[in-house]
Amino acid sequence: MTRPALLLAALLAGCAVQPDYRRPEVELPAAWRESGTRAPEAEKWWRVYSDAALERLVAEAHAANADLAAAAARVDEARALLARSDADRLPAADASFTRGRSLSSTATGLLPPDVPRERNDYRAALAVSYEVDLWGRLAIASQAAKADLLASEAARETVWITLSADVAKGYFALRALDAQVEATRRALALREEWLALQEKRYAGGVISEYDYRQLEAEVAAARAQLLPLQREREAQEAALAVLLGRSPRAVLEDPVARGAVAGAPEALLAPVVPSGLPSELLLRRPDLVEAEHRLVAANARVAVARSAYFPSVTLTGLLGSEAAALAGLFSGPAGVWSFAATLAQPIFSGGRLEAEVDAASARERQLLARYQGAIRNAFREVRTALSAQTRAREGFEAESARVRALESALRLARLRYANGLASQLEAIDAERGLLAARIAQLEALRAQRAAVADLYRALGG
Repeated sequence: MTRPALLLAALLAGCAVQPDYRRPEVELPAAWRESGTRAPEAEKWWRVYSDAALERLVAEAHAANADLAAAAARVDEARALLARSDADRLPAADASFTRGRSLSSTATGLLPPDVPRERNDYRAALAVSYEVDLWGRLAIASQAAKADLLASEAARETVWITLSADVAKGYFALRALDAQVEATRRALALREEWLALQEKRYAGGVISEYDYRQLEAEVAAARAQLLPLQREREAQEAALAVLLGRSPRAVLEDPVARGAVAGAPEALLAPVVPSGLPSELLLRRPDLVEAEHRLVAANARVAVARSAYFPSVTLTGLLGSEAAALAGLFSGPAGVWSFAATLAQPIFSGGRLEAEVDAASARERQLLARYQGAIRNAFREVRTALSAQTRAREGFEAESARVRALESALRLARLRYANGLASQLEAIDAERGLLAARIAQLEALRAQRAAVADLYRALGG
């Protein structure tokens, strides 16, 4: 290469506009602070619950959920836009065929005598155009499109993780309502048995009508307590069916399968997510990855906007044939060709180019602020979820201790009543308190399982 050509290449390389993205610096904590035991390592985090029915429901949601399908379509759209951006860097070729017929006026005196008044024209051509990317504008636009694609893929991953957590939480909420309904039914059955026994004693004059009517009221209260639980369970099942992506008919008619409940509630606690993980892992959370790729794309588009200040070079060429008769279109004398190089340099745009650069820079600053805010929000969610996981487990342990104490209290109250040492009201109060404690224990179990799902979601799965 000659010295002038080398100097020209160096000059063009120096004038090329390149993105100047650098990851924003963020002050991160060393590790998570809450303590906990190590959870089983699994590629699919919901397996920590060891519930086959839940795993099937999550798989069903991943296959049919509408939000996840929309996220996948957005990825396909971003991939197509990237392909279009890459195509702008390649030559474009168009084939054309035209047939024209014209009639010229003889009244003007401008038509030469040897030229016929009516003329036919046939033209077949292949036109090629190519923009020389001297300043890297098209390459940078492709970089921006690729960053958009990566952001869309990260957004789909966020939907995937959030959907998994929502299915797990909805499933365990349904399981908790099932258990609460069953506990209330058992309490109602026991009260009805006790009422039938006391009805005989009332008929025999052993107890007063006041005591008997109290028992009737307690049976009615248990029956009334059952109804809102059943209504809430039906609503939760319908909401979970929609989350699974089921058809309208299935939402109305098909039940959501549950796993068999085995063992005491204490055995159903989900493992605690481990502590001591390096906080840098959180930067791999899909929503943070998406925010950063959006920022990368915005930074690249600032460079694209700046490249509009530089001249553009476009090469065009045409090769074909033209004739007055179709039979002579492809003969030797009919051949035509042309070649042109166009150099265009903006001189005055009324401030349009400056405005576009300013707008692109403003969008970059917006996305930078969103990225920094997303990081803060992610650490807030993790801190909240870690605390919720610990407190939910402590709450369940407290409610379990309360249930054990009230079971003993009810046994003693019934014994005291049978021996005439306590009133019937004392036994009723103990039974009412035990039912409330069992329902609270089941709700605490649901909260603990939901806290684990929330923490996995906050950690990005």
